[in-house]
Amino acid sequence: MTRKHPQSSPVSPPSRRAVLGGAAAFAVAAGAGTARAGGHRPAWPAEFPLPDGWLPEGIAIGRAPYAYMGSRADGAILRTDLRTGASRVLHQGTAGLVSIGLKLDHDGLLYVAGGAGGTARLVDARTGRLRRTYRLTDGANPFVNDVALVRDRAWFTDSRDAVLYGVPRGRGGRVRELPLGGDWEQVPDVINANGIVSTPDGRGVIVVNSTAGELYRVSLRTGHATRVALAGAPDVVNGDGLVRVGRTLYVVQNRLNLVTVFDLDGRATTAALRRSITDPRFDVPATAARFRDRLYLVNARFTSPQTPETTFTAVAVPL
Repeated sequence: MTRKHPQSSPVSPPSRRAVLGGAAAFAVAAGAGTARAGGHRPAWPAEFPLPDGWLPEGIAIGRAPYAYMGSRADGAILRTDLRTGASRVLHQGTAGLVSIGLKLDHDGLLYVAGGAGGTARLVDARTGRLRRTYRLTDGANPFVNDVALVRDRAWFTDSRDAVLYGVPRGRGGRVRELPLGGDWEQVPDVINANGIVSTPDGRGVIVVNSTAGELYRVSLRTGHATRVALAGAPDVVNGDGLVRVGRTLYVVQNRLNLVTVFDLDGRATTAALRRSITDPRFDVPATAARFRDRLYLVNARFTSPQTPETTFTAVAVPL
C-alpha cells in the first residue's frame, strides 16, 4: 500500500474527481459571502481531491490558508492551498509509518500522532523535514491518535491506553505521562480516547471517548477526568476529531457523517447541543480544522475499501 511521493511534487486532481454541482454551488455561495466590495475575490474551493490511496485521517490549519493532511498509508503529509486547492507532498512517506492526528504550532512545527507506532513526530511545515521523533510508549498495542497544543506541551491521546502523553513544544525535554483517572472508564480492545482540545479556560483538555460516546474534561495537573454533562444529545458516539472556537465545541462523529455543535460553559463541565451539521459530501469524516468561517474535514471513508486505488477528498462547510 506504500506509495513513493517525490518530495514537494505537485498533485494533479484526477479527472474523475470533478467537484459535484452541489459542492460547486456551495463554493460560489461561500465565496460570495467573503468577497470584497466589487466581488473581485474568486470563490475558494469547497472540495479537494486527495491522491488515490492517501488514507487520510488528520488535518491541521494554522494562521495561513494552508491545510496539512496526513496519510495512514505511509505517514506522508500533504500541503493544500485553501485558496486554490493546489496540493503538494510536503513530507515524504516511509513504509511502516502513519500520520494520524496533527496540529500546527505557531513556530511552524507540525506535531504528528504515529498511531500503532506509539510515536510523536515533529515535522517542519516549511521544509517538510523531520525534526524529531519521540517514542511515547513501548506498550504492546498502542494507538497514538490525536494531539492538542496546550501551554508548553503537545498532548497526545492513546486510544488503547488510559493515558495522555505531554511532549515539550519546540524544544528538547522529557515526555510527561499522565494516567487518566476519575470518571474515565477504559474498555479493552476498542477505540477509547480519540480527539482532544484545550478547555476554554486553558487549564485542561477535553477528550472524547469514541466507543462510550462521552466527553471528558481532564486536569493536566492530576489526570483526573470529569464526565461532561451533555444537554440535548444522548451521546457523541463515534466521536473523532474535536474543534473548539471560544466556548463552541465541534464534535466530528465519523461513521454517522455528522458534526455536532455544542455550547460549553466556562469550565467545560456541561455541553448543550446547539445544532448539527450534515452534508451529502461527508463520507466518514475523521477530523476537522477551522479557517475563518469554514470548517475543513477529511473524509477517511472507513466503510470503503482502503486500497491504493481508493479515492479520497477533503471538504469545507460553513461554521
